[in-house]
Amino acid sequence: MNMPAANAALAAATQADPRWAAVVARDPAADGTFYYSVRTTGVYCRPSCAARLARPENVRFHDTPQAAAAAGFRPCKRCRPDRPALAEQHAAKITQACRLIERAEELPSLAQLARRAAMSPYHFHRLFKAATGLTPKAYALAHRAGRVRRELGRGGTTVTQAIFGAGYNSNARFYEKSREVLGMTPSAYRAGGADTEIRFAVGQCSLGAILVASSSVGICAILLGDDPDALVRDLQDRFPRATLIGGDAGFETLVARVVGLVEQPALGLDLPLDVRGTAFQQRVWRALQEIPAGATASYTDVARRIGAPRSVRAVAQACGANALAVAIPCHRVVRNDGGLSGYRWGVERKRALLDKEARA
Repeated sequence: MNMPAANAALAAATQADPRWAAVVARDPAADGTFYYSVRTTGVYCRPSCAARLARPENVRFHDTPQAAAAAGFRPCKRCRPDRPALAEQHAAKITQACRLIERAEELPSLAQLARRAAMSPYHFHRLFKAATGLTPKAYALAHRAGRVRRELGRGGTTVTQAIFGAGYNSNARFYEKSREVLGMTPSAYRAGGADTEIRFAVGQCSLGAILVASSSVGICAILLGDDPDALVRDLQDRFPRATLIGGDAGFETLVARVVGLVEQPALGLDLPLDVRGTAFQQRVWRALQEIPAGATASYTDVARRIGAPRSVRAVAQACGANALAVAIPCHRVVRNDGGLSGYRWGVERKRALLDKEARA
C-alpha cells in the first residue's frame, strides 16, 4: 500500500473511533477516560487539550498515561496529562476546604479558605458553590445545624452543651437562627416536637387522600396517599412528641384551599409555609415555587437556576425530601428527556397533576 493510501486508511480508522469526536470537541468530560498521542510531535494529550488539532492519520489512542509512555510518547506540556485533571484538582481542594470548615471552631474567612486552596477568593467562591451547591458560609451553617441536631439527639447533653458543641460561640447567636435551623426551639426539637402544636385534617381530592398540617409558623405538611391512616402515621413519625390537634371548622377551610390548589393549580396558594430543611433544600424549594403552573423544568435546569450546575443529584434528593406536595411543586421537575421520574407520592399522581396544569 502506498503512503497516501496508508495515511487515508489510518485517518479513516481514527475518524471511525468514537473517541475522535471527543478530541475534535475538546470535551473535558472525556478527560481521564482515554488519552491520545500524536506521531509527528511525539507527545500524548488529554482529549480536552487546547493544542492545535492533529491530523487524524497521526493520532493513536491509549487507555492510560502509562500506556502512552510505554509506546514512546512524552506528556504534553500544555494539558499535563500525567497529572490529575484540573477538575480533579479543584474537587480535591474543595473537599479539603469542606473538611477544614467542618473541623474549625470559628468559620475561616473566604480569604483564608482561598489562600489555602491557592486560588483567588472570587475563583474559590465560584468553584465551591458549583461543587457543593452552597457558599462556604452557607455550608458552614448547614454543617453546624446538622451537628446541633446530632448533639440534641444524644442523651445526657444539655441544650447549652449541644449549642457550644456544634461550634456556636454563644446561646444568643444560635437562638437567633434556631427556628431557621431546627424549625422550632432546641428544647422542642429534642423532645420530638413537644410543646409544639400542630393542627391537621385529612380530606379527599381527585388524587386520593390528602393530609394538611400547620404549625404556628404555617403549613408544615401536605401529604398525599391512598390510606388516610397511613398519612396520619407519617405525620406522627415526623413530629413524634408534638401535640397533634384535629382541625376545627376553620381549619377545614384551609384544607379546602389546599384541595383547590390540587384541582385548579392556576389559583396558587397564598398561605404561609413552615419550610423545614437544609439551606440547600430551601434554595431548591424556592426555585421550584418559581416554576409556573403548566410548565416543567429538568433537574439540570433547577441546578443551574440555583447556581449549582453540578448538583443535579442533590437537587433530586431535595425534591424527594419535600413534604409540601403541590405547594412546593416538585411534580414539575422532569428528566432531561421530558420523561417522568420518581415522585414521592407516585408517578401516576405526578402525571395527573401535570395533566391538570396543562389543561388549566
